[in-house]
Amino acid sequence: MNISKLLAGACVVTGLSFGGAAQAADVVIGVPNWPSVRVTAHVLKVVIEDNLGLEVELQNGTNPVVFEAMDSGAMHVHPEVWMPNQVNLNNKFVKEKKSVKMNPNGVAGDQAMCVTKGTAERTGIKELSELSNPDMAKNFDSDGDGQGEIWIGAAGWASTNVEKIRAKSYGFSETMKLKEMDETLALAEVDNAVAQKKNIVFFCYTPHHMFALHDLVILKEPAYDEAKWKVIQPTDDPEWLEKSNAAVAWNTAYLHIHYATKLEGAQPAAAKLLSQVKLDTDVVSAMTYALVVEKKDPAEFAKKWVSENSAMVDSWLK
Repeated sequence: MNISKLLAGACVVTGLSFGGAAQAADVVIGVPNWPSVRVTAHVLKVVIEDNLGLEVELQNGTNPVVFEAMDSGAMHVHPEVWMPNQVNLNNKFVKEKKSVKMNPNGVAGDQAMCVTKGTAERTGIKELSELSNPDMAKNFDSDGDGQGEIWIGAAGWASTNVEKIRAKSYGFSETMKLKEMDETLALAEVDNAVAQKKNIVFFCYTPHHMFALHDLVILKEPAYDEAKWKVIQPTDDPEWLEKSNAAVAWNTAYLHIHYATKLEGAQPAAAKLLSQVKLDTDVVSAMTYALVVEKKDPAEFAKKWVSENSAMVDSWLK
């Protein structure tokens, strides 16, 4: 795991702008429920509206919902598809049905399990596999039932399913309660744990602002090994958990814009733009840090960012 890449993160956008019915807009951008996807959605909205004169709306949706909507034409854009997390959806709609296209310019991201520095010092934990030891797990028991708790992500995230697989594979699904909850609530628990000097372990990723706010320790794992990474999503097999195994670290992820193939006919300029957008981890981190940490309004910030980064935006429009 590249710690410098994790520390580069600064993410989360609070507040989205939603319009009326999806069919009324020239371009509808689907927005799933994690941080960095939201800031990219706002920036794309401003770029498309200001440069192409089209009406753009942002609409909530889980990954499967957004892909299905791009397939049907109800939505047109997914601003941030994590690969390999969403490889099953990418295979179905991009490679097989060809109803969705992928921008080749990916933003690098990392995924892991973290503890606070204070937690590491108090418990001595260094490796993720140590959570399978009941004695270590008890350090994360907040309700006295003998099992620890670990936040594995929000409902609807493909990574949450992968973390269930990893918990089973490492063995700590037997010693730890796997908590699925909204990220805002989970990060509030991290803030409280730091303030109250309590132990906590949780899913962490970049780009994300948590690394800018807290001193975090990434739990060590065996390096990613493709031969040992067998991950099946529940949409592909009802016995996905039993058939999967992944007791190694995540591989580096890449975040790609996806857009409906139909957009090439309906709004060719928008499709061309979406195929050429190029961001990187530092850019996404800086954009999102301003919104979540500095509490700037997302719509106003996006307009300012686009104005101040005209050279980058122009390169997308060529």
